[in-house]
Amino acid sequence: MAPISTTFTSFLFFFLLHHISVHSLTRPTGFTTDLIHREYSPLSPFYDPSHTKFDRLRNTIRRSISRLSKLSSSPNTIQSQITPIPGEYLMNVSIGSPPLHILSIADTGSDLTWTQCTPCTHCFKQNSPLFNPENSSTYVKVPCNSRPCAVVRTSTCSPNNYCAYKYSYGDKSFTQGDIAVDSFTFGSTSGRPVTIPSVIFGCGHANGGTFNEATSGIVGLGGGPLSIINQLEGSIKGKFSYCLVPLNEKSKTSKINFGSNAVVSGTGVVSTPLITKSPSTYYYVNLEKITVGDQTLEFKASSNSRKEGDVEGNIIIDSGTTLTLLPSDLYSGLVSKVKESVNENPIKDPNGLFGLCYSIGDNGEVQNLNLPNITFHFTGADVDLTAAETFLEVEEGLVCLTMVPSDEFAIFGNLSQMNFLVGYDLVKKQVSFKRTDCSRQ
Repeated sequence: MAPISTTFTSFLFFFLLHHISVHSLTRPTGFTTDLIHREYSPLSPFYDPSHTKFDRLRNTIRRSISRLSKLSSSPNTIQSQITPIPGEYLMNVSIGSPPLHILSIADTGSDLTWTQCTPCTHCFKQNSPLFNPENSSTYVKVPCNSRPCAVVRTSTCSPNNYCAYKYSYGDKSFTQGDIAVDSFTFGSTSGRPVTIPSVIFGCGHANGGTFNEATSGIVGLGGGPLSIINQLEGSIKGKFSYCLVPLNEKSKTSKINFGSNAVVSGTGVVSTPLITKSPSTYYYVNLEKITVGDQTLEFKASSNSRKEGDVEGNIIIDSGTTLTLLPSDLYSGLVSKVKESVNENPIKDPNGLFGLCYSIGDNGEVQNLNLPNITFHFTGADVDLTAAETFLEVEEGLVCLTMVPSDEFAIFGNLSQMNFLVGYDLVKKQVSFKRTDCSRQ
């Protein structure tokens, strides 16, 4: 968009924000789009057909462990300028007028949506064209004296009074540029793309680190004020849900739903309150206990608390973290109960990533081990996981528990969420679970 005066830009910016609050009420209130697993889906540019399923799993788990570098740092870091390493799923989105297609990382652990932009003073290599603000008739920079600029944790004011940002990630990757507003168009499984006007995002002019050339940036699906979910509150009413297909279903694609399409209802739905904590990006819930078979383990208040009395919201639900992390004492108790239930001797993981593994022999059937169900008892919601959701074949003939100890944070990871419709309602402040065959969604 051609340069215009700061005064006129401020007027246009506030007009656009008013326009979206009115216009969004008349738009379709629900849509569904694909969530593409970066390692397993043939739709992903990262997909390598020469990799075995074990290669893909190792890559996925290593990234997941790296992602935790933010959450496992010092107590003060949780409120610093560092956000977690982005997660495992990709989304197709288009920005601007006319729209430019980009492939972005969909991340429930991030709020700010951003993409690489020209002019680029320092950018990672990108296969697709960079977004050029000059080519979009609906692109507007955000002025410093605006609420969106105030809620960006890392915002600064440029010499010409525009809002600038800088974000760092746990692996030293970074993005910095301008906070701006433009139209976003999302692909839809209905075949009719959905365009949302006036989305606030980061136009990154300096970006680097471990980002890959196949992607352009991040779609922030966190709980903070700048996330796509909260920005679209007027049209999607604070609702989104996803259904993650198991990793072995590579011919099927996971789905993410927004608005009326995201309602989780019917027989078997259980819901637990979302707990408001800082930072607001993460989706915190209360885990009261875990049942292994018919034996119960309590989540002790001291297990995962940084401060005395910090017992509310003791676990994070995260689609971008692969493994489930539990406090060491709870994890040790869980492992002991599983061992008591299985009449086989554990086998050591040769890669040293997992703490409990078993041989499944030549037939490859996990069921033959009689592994117990593991139930997570959240406040008001019991989520029962079968062996298919808690154990995974990590090497030929070797299955391992996909839960690991962590003395800093507890996270309910995406392997534990597969074949569940998981719905977030930020208005009702709850998350719901429904056992679902996600390959049929």
